Amino acid sequence: MKQTESHTRPRILIIYTGGTIGMIEDPCTHTLSPFDFNHLIDNVPKIKMLDYDIEHIQFDPPIDSSNINPGHWQQIASEIGRNYNHFDGFVVLHGTDTMAYTASALSFMLEHLHKPVIITGSQLPIGEVRTDGEENLITALQIAAAVDPINGEPMVQEVAILFENYLWRGNRSTKMSADNFNAFKSNNYPQLAKIGLSIQFNIDSLWRLHDRLPLKVHTGLNTDVIIVYVNPGMTERSLRQQLETPGVKGVVLKTYGAGNAPTCEWFQRAVRDTVDRGVVVLNVTQCVNGGVQQKRYATGNHLAQAGVISGHDLTTEAALTKMMFLFGTGLTPRQVANSLLHPICGEMTI
Repeated sequence: MKQTESHTRPRILIIYTGGTIGMIEDPCTHTLSPFDFNHLIDNVPKIKMLDYDIEHIQFDPPIDSSNINPGHWQQIASEIGRNYNHFDGFVVLHGTDTMAYTASALSFMLEHLHKPVIITGSQLPIGEVRTDGEENLITALQIAAAVDPINGEPMVQEVAILFENYLWRGNRSTKMSADNFNAFKSNNYPQLAKIGLSIQFNIDSLWRLHDRLPLKVHTGLNTDVIIVYVNPGMTERSLRQQLETPGVKGVVLKTYGAGNAPTCEWFQRAVRDTVDRGVVVLNVTQCVNGGVQQKRYATGNHLAQAGVISGHDLTTEAALTKMMFLFGTGLTPRQVANSLLHPICGEMTI
C-alpha cells in the first residue's frame, strides 16, 4: 500500500509473541523467561531514531516458541487482518524454534497479501551485550517500511524471515543452526535481500501478485496432519501405528533422497492401504537441498503408483502447514491432493 498523504511516515505494527529476543535471565535460576515489550524497547533506544510511527501488540503472556500452536497462528493472522488497512507493514517478533512453521502457516493464511510481514527474533536476549536482537529488530523495521522508489509500493509483499544478513521467503525457510546468528536458510530458493552496509533486495526473487484484491484471512486450520519419518529399521508395526492414527487426514512422509522409500511388500502395502482409506500422503525429502522426484528411481516410483503426492522441494514446515490450511478450508481429500500439486504463494518449484 502506498503511504497516504496523511501518514507520510511509515506506520509499522509490531506483534510481539515472545521468544529469546524479549527474554531476561532469572538471577536465581539463571534460566531465560519472556519479559514484556517495554523491556524490549528500553534496550533498543535506536528505534526512536527511525522516523516511523510504531505501535505494538503483545501476547499476554509472551510465550516461548516451543509452545506455539495453530491457535497462535490464528491470533497473529487475525491481528494482521484487523490492522491491515491502518499500517504499511508488520513485524512479528518470535522465537526461533518454530519460526519457520509460523512463517509458512501465515503465508497460506494471508491470501492476497500485498504488504510486508517480516518475522524475526534473536539467538541472544536483547539485553545481552553481544545480542543479535537489536540489529535484527531494526533491520526488520526498515524492511517493513521499505518502498519501491519508482512506484511507491512495498518492496516486500509477502511473509518473510529476517535473520542476521539475509531475508528469506518464509515458506521456503528452515532453521539450520541452534547457535549461529545466521540461523535460517532457504536451501531451494534464493534470498529476498542481503543485508550488509545497505539492504540489497533481490528483485527477481520477490513475490508479486498481478491482481490487487482485498486481504482474505483464513483461520480455519485442521491439525489432523502428522509427519512420518522413514528410517532404517522401521517395522511394519511402527509404520502402521503412525499411519493409522485415529482421525488423521494427512501424512507428510519424510523419505530418503529424491523421494525414495523401502520397496519391501509390507511397506508398500501399508502406504497403499493408507491412501485407499482416503488419507492424503505427501512425499517430501529428508535432504536440506533438492526435492522429490518420485519417478526417478524404482524406490520412489512405487510411492507414486500407490497414490502418494510429490512434494517437490517443499520444506517440512511448509508441507505440514499447507496441508493444515487446505484441510481447514473444508476441501475433500481428493481436492486437497489436487491442490498440493500446485504452488499457492511461492512455496515450491514444479
